[in-house]
Formats: sequence, C-alpha cells, structure tokens
Amino acid sequence: MRMQLVFVVYVMAGIGMAQMESGKVIPIVTTVPLEDGAVTVLHLEPGYTTSVRLPEEVSSIVIGNPATFKAEHSEAEPRLVFLKPITAQPSDSNALITTKSGQEITLYLVSAGNPSTNVRVDFLVEYRRRQGLVINPDAQSFLISETRPLTPVTEPELPPVRSGQTDLIAKELEEQRASSSPAWEGTELLAAVGKSVQHNHQTILGFSVLNRSKRVIELLPPQLELSGRGHSGGAGSIKAEPIPISEYRVTARRLAPGQRVDGVVVFDGPAFKESAEQLQLQIVEAEQVDRPILLPVPFTPSSEGGAQ
Repeated sequence: MRMQLVFVVYVMAGIGMAQMESGKVIPIVTTVPLEDGAVTVLHLEPGYTTSVRLPEEVSSIVIGNPATFKAEHSEAEPRLVFLKPITAQPSDSNALITTKSGQEITLYLVSAGNPSTNVRVDFLVEYRRRQGLVINPDAQSFLISETRPLTPVTEPELPPVRSGQTDLIAKELEEQRASSSPAWEGTELLAAVGKSVQHNHQTILGFSVLNRSKRVIELLPPQLELSGRGHSGGAGSIKAEPIPISEYRVTARRLAPGQRVDGVVVFDGPAFKESAEQLQLQIVEAEQVDRPILLPVPFTPSSEGGAQ
C-alpha cells in the first residue's frame, strides 16, 4: 500500500512539473485593496489552485456555479481560501467570501479551459486594508471613505465629482473625441490612450476604443494596474497591483460594428514605481474578460491642469 502511495505521489509530481515546464501558463501574484462594492476578476486554469488570502478569518464561501468551480477552506489556515475549476471546458461564475466581521468579498471566476496558448493564471491574490482606514479593534470592522463599483451596468454610474473638476474632465473628454488618429492597439477590439493631465494631485487620462469586428461589443469599466516582475516568485512570477479609479466617463458602453467611443479615467497615481514596473490601462470586453487590452500609461502626466 505504501509503495502504491509513493508511486501516485511521484506520478502527480511529474505531471505538475510537466505543466510548469510546458509554459502554457504565466503565474500571477496580486495584491488587491479591500473595497466595498468592488468585484475582483480571477483567472483560473484546470490543474492549478488559486489561493486567496484575506486580512481576517473567513466565515463562509459561496460559489455561484458549483458544477464548474470548487472552493476549499481549512480551519488550520483560517484566512486562506482555495479555488479551482473542476471542468476542462471554458466557464465562469461568481463567488462570495464573507469574513467574521461581516466584510463581503465578491469575485468573478473565469477559466479558459485548456487553451493552446500561454494564459495568465492567478496563483495568489492577497487582500489588504488600505492605510488610514478607521478600525474598531472590538468590533473588528472598518470604514471606507470611498467605494467604486466594477460590475457591468446598463448606463455608467458615475460618482459625485468635486466642484471645479467637472469642467476639466469634460474638456479632456472632448479633446479625446477630437483626436483623429489615436495609436490603436489590438485586432478586432482596438484601444488607444491619449494625453494625461494632472489636476489637484490626480491624473486625468483620455482613451479611445474602436470596434472593428462584425458584432456588437459591450465594454466593462476600465481598470488600471501597476504590473511588473515579482522578486519573490521567481523569474516567471508577475505581480499586478490595482490602481483605484475615482471616476471614469465614456461616451457609450455598447459599440456597434465600426463604432468608436472615447472616455477618460481619473485616478491618484502611485507616488513611485520600480524600474521593472509599468502602469497599464486595461480595456476589457464583457464576453472576453480573460483577454484584456493592456495599454502602457506614462507614469508622469503630459501636462498640468491647474489648481483650484
């Protein structure tokens, strides 16, 4: 019996090494700020386990479609949740993790199945509370001053803006719409970034999207991330840190064939970055969340927008 167990372990280890050496996945290690109302997209892959680490103990886990994804949680590791697809077919679902303090973490699980090309797979996603949050040590709860919904909506729901900034955002959006020759990137869904303006310690960045396919395309809200090679995960490890977007505007969310839309995002840029890191704007189609267009964004805004 012991020889059979050793043989099984040996065979499984060999299969795991063969998967890693084949180079069909790119391991991703991500740090995500804990925000109410946010939805995190996780890229999973058959044969691999995605680990989610929370800042406190987990009380419950719910999977929207348990026939396609499996969640595991052990009392020995109360802050960890393990997720993996249980079908080789392309699939997606949602998941909800609730912590002991009542905090809810919403996930969108996506599995490409068994693709023939390299795909990014989330190996570890670690949630961290933002600095400056008001924490009550007795109730183990916290207050967040601002939240940003990421779920698709029929019409863009924009948060309130500060007086004096609205005109500048509208001005930058009009200038982006007037740009006649953006530097397009992509194939059927094309995207391009425009100029960036700094205003009151925030950056306003313009972008455009063009639908060259023969079908209607619906866009998800744009996202920003600071990505680069990780130091602790080995040569193939990539880290991707989300950059919160305080406001965005787009002229339309649904694109007919041949249609172009323009938009702007407003965000607090990181104070610094490492030489190997890059600030990127993600443009994602609702039906292909695992294939975002990644556009490099200049770390330094191209111009000043003035101060109030």
